[in-house]
Amino acid sequence: MPKTILMIVGDFVEDYEVIVPFQALQIVGHVVHSVCPGKKSGDKVRTAIHDFEGDQTYTEKPGHNFVLNFTFDEVDLNDYDALILPGGRAPEYLRLNERVLDFVRDFWQKDKPIAAICHGPQILAAAGVLHGRSLNAYPACAPEIRACGGNFVELPFDKAHVDGGLVTGPAWSAHVDWLAKFLVVLGTQFSH
Repeated sequence: MPKTILMIVGDFVEDYEVIVPFQALQIVGHVVHSVCPGKKSGDKVRTAIHDFEGDQTYTEKPGHNFVLNFTFDEVDLNDYDALILPGGRAPEYLRLNERVLDFVRDFWQKDKPIAAICHGPQILAAAGVLHGRSLNAYPACAPEIRACGGNFVELPFDKAHVDGGLVTGPAWSAHVDWLAKFLVVLGTQFSH
């Protein structure tokens, strides 16, 4: 059965981490509403491409403009089955938005699936929901996860981690495993 999924994004969300799941989940029949605080359907967010080129951290390049397909202020949380929190730089400031944190807490309290990747778990940490849970994220987020009582699980960059309905991964390089595990958590059925 198709699910309706809320994806919270912001300017300088990581390009692949927003576009790939947005398109892939629709390909398999799910409905994905991408929203950004202060913006409405049809508005754009700028993305950034983070790459791993042998430096001490990722490099950043301009990405695509990503068009939102739903208005943040019109979100009714009762309409959604799951939540996605992509990474990039957007989580740094999205976690300061109390309504975003309320959205996360609502999904968490109702035990609805949440998929977060890269810096996306920064929003989960700010929402205060990680105590006692195991998860992965971009490694620079590990101290933040541990500080709020979460258990940071180290993984190769092409792997994802599942703890109940929480699916996490380190970066876009884990998309195959992250999306496959999220689809299982969603109960998505496939036939060949």
